[in-house]
Amino acid sequence: MQELDCSSEFDAARDAECFAAVPARPAVFVIEPREEFTGAKPYLLRAANLRERLKRLLGPPEPASKRLNLREFAARIRYRVAASPFELNFLHWQHARLLWPATYRERARLRAPAILKVSLTNAYPRCYATRRIGANGFYFGPFRSRRAAEAFASGFLDLFKIRRCQIKIRRDTAFPGCMYSEMKMCLAPCFAGCTKEEYDAEVGRVTAFLGTGGASLTAELERERAAASEALDFERAAAVHRRIEKAAEALRGLPELARRLEDLSAVILQRAAEKNAVAVFVVRSGRIEEPRMLRFAALASEPRSVEQILREWLEPPAALEAAAAPLNSPPRCRELEDHLGLLARWFYKKPRVGEMFFREATARSSAAGPQDAASAKRNSEWPYRRILRGCSRLLAPEDGELTTDAHG
Repeated sequence: MQELDCSSEFDAARDAECFAAVPARPAVFVIEPREEFTGAKPYLLRAANLRERLKRLLGPPEPASKRLNLREFAARIRYRVAASPFELNFLHWQHARLLWPATYRERARLRAPAILKVSLTNAYPRCYATRRIGANGFYFGPFRSRRAAEAFASGFLDLFKIRRCQIKIRRDTAFPGCMYSEMKMCLAPCFAGCTKEEYDAEVGRVTAFLGTGGASLTAELERERAAASEALDFERAAAVHRRIEKAAEALRGLPELARRLEDLSAVILQRAAEKNAVAVFVVRSGRIEEPRMLRFAALASEPRSVEQILREWLEPPAALEAAAAPLNSPPRCRELEDHLGLLARWFYKKPRVGEMFFREATARSSAAGPQDAASAKRNSEWPYRRILRGCSRLLAPEDGELTTDAHG
């Protein structure tokens, strides 16, 4: 965890000097209590401008104001500067979780994002939107909102025949069924309209569709269309072609961030607080790792290239990668929900500050068939050239900032 690496003592008699000693930059900070406040916990806050926020919190109170004032409470300020909103939120979450284990989500205003779940522990699974991650199941997301997740599910589930009802399946032949079974849009396990094996096969097609970004269904339908054309069954070929168009329509509004959680691996680049430096946040299976720093001024004398350094960070040995695999315990699931919430908050915010580059899963690349096996490995690699170009864009001078040379 990133520590609050800067501190400043607070003396109310010399508050102007104390305020001048802290930077006017975004930061996460803690106001520690004086000795007489026995048992009091420190205040953890984040600010877009640390100096101005401290002036409001620790300055002389206004008699008619109800604003929180900690002038008589504060003994010391510890803080860490964060150069980007993503780093600020991640740092605040880390310390809030440590300080308030039971209520950190409410204090950090963090909510688990909406995802789609296929509960594989159920005998007859269905796909539905949720904000909870459990030990077992197939998860896909995160989405901007629950409404967006449900809208996507409603569109693509029309292409399959798994159930959408929430009843307990008893396989009763006397059960009347529902409108989906009447419209031939469900295999109807409720009244034994299919075998368990047939339903499991359909669930497998749904998870393959989500896991490959729709490529598995598209490839299946294209083969079916080609077979119908060769058999001169043009009506069948036209019907299959309409299903391909429907699948493309269902995928059109799918955000790039939404994918099977095991395949949600990416690199997030943020401008660092240090000069000529980029903070690299690696995301593996939806979990955000501690940031690593690319200090380009110091790298000029390094024998390794920036790409070699990135490869060491992004491609650990197989043993280490297996050891770092996500655990399915409840605390780890809750932590994953938090990380996905931080990712969704940053990714769907407009405008979005920083750069993100995904690592495409091999399964997604090779879903079209065995003929793509040769390109699967290539497509599963990290886009190093694009990452380096993203670093260059982040290090470009901002408006009103003096231009520096290549060596800082």
